[in-house]
Amino acid sequence: MGATTVLGAAVPASAHVIVQPSSVPKNATDQTFAFRVPNEDDKNSKVKVEIDFPTDHPIPSVKVAPVPGWTDSIRTTKLATPVHTDDGDITDAVSQVVWTGGQITPGHFQDFTVDLGALPGGTDKVVFKALQTSGDGTVVRWIEEPPAGQPEPKNPAPVLKLTAATAGDSDAPAPGAAAGAKADPTPANTTSTDTAKASGSDSTARALGVAGIVVGVLGTAAGFVLGRRGRGRGTGADASA
Repeated sequence: MGATTVLGAAVPASAHVIVQPSSVPKNATDQTFAFRVPNEDDKNSKVKVEIDFPTDHPIPSVKVAPVPGWTDSIRTTKLATPVHTDDGDITDAVSQVVWTGGQITPGHFQDFTVDLGALPGGTDKVVFKALQTSGDGTVVRWIEEPPAGQPEPKNPAPVLKLTAATAGDSDAPAPGAAAGAKADPTPANTTSTDTAKASGSDSTARALGVAGIVVGVLGTAAGFVLGRRGRGRGTGADASA
């Protein structure tokens, strides 16, 4: 995305600034987007790009991917009314991202990539406003909000649609959680195996103990019998004498 890409010999007159992807769930976090900025001018290069962020549905944090040849800057503004979130109140929000120093030559476009930390949930869309400045100072303003059910305006603003979050968006386990769930059977199996081994060892020990007792009893009985026989022979000899 970083490199300028050729669209063709000339950009159609209807070409305008767009945001991609154009639709994500409400309250989505850490989403990556690209503002695609074409140069519909067939004479002058674009040397400055400004993307204005709405403050009525603020986006608290933005990270900008570097673009070779361009310098970016993020501007924030203090909100008139803080926005309450689970992580605390938001008092400042991003109001504009500006890229300067590079060139979008005629017949080409440039993708400017950003990562938005958190998207709002109280609206169905986020309307950005884009301004392109040419080398001769001319400014093209893509700031008109497309009305629902109406033809597209001459200079439409880039719009990000926000859809209702689904169970898959909010309840899907994170990769780490999924891995943990798969790993659970292993300790269980290991415990069962150890228990079986311990049970087998106990059975063997009991069997050996019983065998030892039997051998001991037999040895004692044999000794008693032999002792009786010995005494019997000794008594007979004494009588003969």
